[in-house]
Amino acid sequence: MTHAPAGLGRPRLHLRETGSTSERARALALAGAPHGTVVTAGRQTAGRGRQGRAWSSPPGSLSLSLVLRGHDALLPLRTGLAVADVAGPEARVKWPNDVLVEGGKVAGVLAEGRPQEGWAVVGIGVNVAVDEAALPAGARSLGLPADALEAVLARLLAALEVRLGEPAAATLAALRGRDALAGRRVAWAGGAGTAAGIAEDGGLRVRLDDGGETVLAAGEVHLLDP
Repeated sequence: MTHAPAGLGRPRLHLRETGSTSERARALALAGAPHGTVVTAGRQTAGRGRQGRAWSSPPGSLSLSLVLRGHDALLPLRTGLAVADVAGPEARVKWPNDVLVEGGKVAGVLAEGRPQEGWAVVGIGVNVAVDEAALPAGARSLGLPADALEAVLARLLAALEVRLGEPAAATLAALRGRDALAGRRVAWAGGAGTAAGIAEDGGLRVRLDDGGETVLAAGEVHLLDP
């Protein structure tokens, strides 16, 4: 493990191959690893997405997991926004955890933690230089060269440090400017409606077909008008 002055990405554990960077980061968090500890891997064999789905890490993808202490409820959205900052002005955040470019998923975020113990692990996967033929339908790559991975990592950590440190109001304003769902028809396990923006607590506001409104605090939504 490489040690350096405090900040996101320090210390860093880089593995040529591992099952899951988040599992390694979780073990480090339980052992007392400091805020900002990052685990990166050249290849994951058992990466996880939301709801227990497998997360593939083909060559050219950036896979990392961070140990964070002292975070707030906006952590997943702050992280997705930082990824969008790096992905470019056209990138959009699809609540609650995906980053899209031209409608295709280029990155995913998975935040897990123990609030009572004051820590979380946030896993990030970004298709930086992946051959799009190796990606599932609906996914895209940033199309950068393979030697850009370390530079993208540095930019991402810097962007995330800014987003984690800014007031919630600034994060929410930026999210609303990059909201991939606003005004679009969406469905979730409990029904369907029209996405109506990000609530103050980071939930997704949805306008129901009967004229009412609900706020989704968690879960997954699907676009009905891709």
